[in-house]
Amino acid sequence: MSLRPDHWIRKMALEKGMIEPFCDGLVREKEGVKLVSYGLSSYGYDLRVAREFKVFTNVYNSIVDPKNFRADAFVDVVGDTCIIPPNSFALAVSVEYFRIPRNVLTLCIGKSTYARCGIIVNVTPFEPEWEGYVTLEISNTTPLPAKIYAGEGLAQVLFFTSNEMCDVSYADRKGKYMRQVGITTPSI
Repeated sequence: MSLRPDHWIRKMALEKGMIEPFCDGLVREKEGVKLVSYGLSSYGYDLRVAREFKVFTNVYNSIVDPKNFRADAFVDVVGDTCIIPPNSFALAVSVEYFRIPRNVLTLCIGKSTYARCGIIVNVTPFEPEWEGYVTLEISNTTPLPAKIYAGEGLAQVLFFTSNEMCDVSYADRKGKYMRQVGITTPSI
């Protein structure tokens, strides 16, 4: 597997619709206001977090069970920022829609600006031929509330190509998170 550079990411985004909308270069400020950067970087793409969040709450004394997930374990938040309580987490969704080629696997890792604040972003790999908006898991590991900025960078996607095509892709398996729109909670 080989890590792909900026010119390959640009070509795939512009010619194949791999990333939509696509920002050709890092955006670090808007109208004189500094941002958590997003867009094309040297060997990756920094995705943005949208305005929709699901913040974990324990109002109903729920148990987090991936086989029997309760929607009331979250409070829906829509806005330009989201406050994640101490030692808690939120789900969010990317602004960008991704279409992953059959010979590509991605890894998505949190940006250092947030990591240095104790905010960890966890996203599973985007598998070959998966497509959709990315559901993002944001953990606040600190004892203080943490602020997340919508419309700004949250995580970097790294693209790896294989010399061989896989026998079975995510699309072939009819993966349950295929073409997800909005924040997608766990399902079995």
